[in-house]
Amino acid sequence: MFSKKSIRDNFILQLVSASATLIVIFSVILYNYIKISIFEDITQELTKQASVIATSRMNSIERMGINIFDPSFSSINNPADTHVTVAIRVNQGNIVSFEHSEKDGEKFLTIFYPLEKRKHHFISITKNISNTDILLDKIFTNILIINFTAIFLILFYALFLSRMLILPVRSLTTKLAKMNENFLQIIDTKTLPSEFQPLGNSINKLVDRIQIFVNSQKELFIGAAHELKTPLAVMKTKNEVTLLKPRESEKYIETIKSNNQTINDMNKMISNILEIGRQEGAQFEKPIEIDLIAFLKEQVNNYTILSKMEEKHIETNILPKSYTLMIQPTLLVHILQNFVQNAIKFTPKEGKIFIQSYSDKEGFHIIVMDEGIGIDESKDLFAPFKRYGNQTGAGLGLFLAKNAADAIGAKITLKNRIDRQGTIASLIIPSKKTAV
Repeated sequence: MFSKKSIRDNFILQLVSASATLIVIFSVILYNYIKISIFEDITQELTKQASVIATSRMNSIERMGINIFDPSFSSINNPADTHVTVAIRVNQGNIVSFEHSEKDGEKFLTIFYPLEKRKHHFISITKNISNTDILLDKIFTNILIINFTAIFLILFYALFLSRMLILPVRSLTTKLAKMNENFLQIIDTKTLPSEFQPLGNSINKLVDRIQIFVNSQKELFIGAAHELKTPLAVMKTKNEVTLLKPRESEKYIETIKSNNQTINDMNKMISNILEIGRQEGAQFEKPIEIDLIAFLKEQVNNYTILSKMEEKHIETNILPKSYTLMIQPTLLVHILQNFVQNAIKFTPKEGKIFIQSYSDKEGFHIIVMDEGIGIDESKDLFAPFKRYGNQTGAGLGLFLAKNAADAIGAKITLKNRIDRQGTIASLIIPSKKTAV
């Protein structure tokens, strides 16, 4: 039983159905053409025979004393399977006509050919066409046999062809089934048919992303374990040293406060790790159409309040007037938030933070520039738990921003300003949308 969900079964059914339909149509046309051709030959033969009898030979036969109205005339110079008579047809008109008849299981074709010299009189020639019908039946039977044979061969060919067509898919499926997070292998697209190469390239891109994700997760887990183990070891050492001998209450209070501060730092780190989990959930958020300009202006207003609290200033140049795009807003907020918070963090008091946007053939650009200490471009700035400068933090902000950018198909970059008096963080969102 063919499955409706199987591409191979649907291909076989459609190929066989289409081929069978074409074969039947061609066979019907061929059979009718043969049938018409045979009967056309018979009618032409009868018409010619009747014309000869009715015209050129009539005067000669009458001069010879032969009466064409005598029944015995039908046996004169006529084949055994024909019968010639004269018929009177009052309402027939002066035209040639044919009639089919059947008698004793045999079939006949009769022509009525008008006589010019005798009104309402026709030469009637009846021909036995039983053998012709038998021949047509044989032709019809042979066509049916050929049709069934052809359909069977087409079915066999469709099975073979469908198997050949899905071999690349089965090969890809086998390779994918063998893969896991510990064994990811790039597919050699050169061995694939040209129609399947885009699929192979897409799979390779997905494998690359999975590999990057797996590696980053491993690095994240190792980093988290290290980052949490170190403060725990420090806390334990402080407690053990404090408990070695009796001390003044102030010493115990000092140790407890120090441990509490360490716990607060660990809680911040754990919150950032939990943020990674929430971000991964946001990647499955359904994209919605938003106006990026209105969205960006709303976010900038929130960041302006934060910058004023830090005694820093934000300047903007948001272009164009409108730019709509299907995107996951939560992920975009993660990126913008990291860009602006880092800019606020590293910009000195009374310094300026520049936020601008524009669109070109590459897509929509969002750029955040600060007046901080700059970055070391030789380092992996997006690795987890990497901290730069003398600022505190878990070192997961850029890691989260990079993951969010990858999820929305955007590109994120960091570089120093030309004067090295700050950093330029940029986000490029590719889009086919047009700006207003």
